[in-house]
Amino acid sequence: MSATERFHEVANDALLRISEHLWPGAKLALVVYEPGKPKLDIVLKDQGLDLDEVLSTLRRSGLSIDGDNAYKRDLLDAVVGALALGAQNNNPPPASHWGQRFWDIGREERGLHEELVAALTLAVERWTVLANEFKYTTPEHERELAEISKARATIAKTTQ
Repeated sequence: MSATERFHEVANDALLRISEHLWPGAKLALVVYEPGKPKLDIVLKDQGLDLDEVLSTLRRSGLSIDGDNAYKRDLLDAVVGALALGAQNNNPPPASHWGQRFWDIGREERGLHEELVAALTLAVERWTVLANEFKYTTPEHERELAEISKARATIAKTTQ
């Protein structure tokens, strides 16, 4: 019998003995790991163990979202992706999926962005008409033309 198999046997026996002394409804899990070596991870758990409850228990015991871990990175990547896809009005999540909230935020922000660009475009067009009514060039007129040019460039960059 290998050392790993022997460990599993001993750990299972120990967990069974411990679980006999738990109060009704309590669940038990054992995690063994070596930092930086996920292939060596061992997770032994009671039948019916709810991993979300385990995570909540760890949070109550001091686990922080400020730590650096793959679960958090994956979760945040999913949130950022949902925001971006919502902004693109592309690939909505399935009905009642937790990501819908973020997809909707992305969609709403994009809608506000489009409204703002439309309003800015109209304002720049009117500003251009007014600026062109000047009969002669002044330093102030030159500054206004430069600002109009910046505003047009910003609109173009934003609508690419």
